[in-house]
Amino acid sequence: MKETTITVVGNVAKEPSLRVTANGTRLVSFRLASTERRYDRSLNGWRDGDTVFWSVTCWRNTGDNVLDSIKMGEPVFVHGRLRIRGFDNKEGVRITTNEVEAYAVGHDLTWGVSRFTKASVVAGQHDFEPEDDDNEEQASTLVRQETGAVGDPRDLSPTAA
Repeated sequence: MKETTITVVGNVAKEPSLRVTANGTRLVSFRLASTERRYDRSLNGWRDGDTVFWSVTCWRNTGDNVLDSIKMGEPVFVHGRLRIRGFDNKEGVRITTNEVEAYAVGHDLTWGVSRFTKASVVAGQHDFEPEDDDNEEQASTLVRQETGAVGDPRDLSPTAA
């Protein structure tokens, strides 16, 4: 099957949260706000355009690493499979959502610095969930003691954790 991939750059609009599917597969999701920027010659400066919000899902190890690395407000990029989903809300109005099933997530280094720490990966464990197990209705909330970024990525001192 052919799939459409997309790369979105923006700011984390909702703190990443961990959930677990009925079969025990971990996934982390967050919201990403991507605002178009245009240079306005009449103002001699940049102007914000429309903002598009994306739901981002990260499976298994990718999700674990996002949970430990990314926090609300940070500039990031997301690369993954594009999903446009539609549903009817309680009032019967058709709603369309923009979603990305992330293959890769990282800080946007245009706006700051980051330090990479290699995570341990279990051999044979894949980060992307097969097509038949990506149903969010099967997921239940799981509280994790450590959420968000670990340490300040801008602190590059030897004692920074």
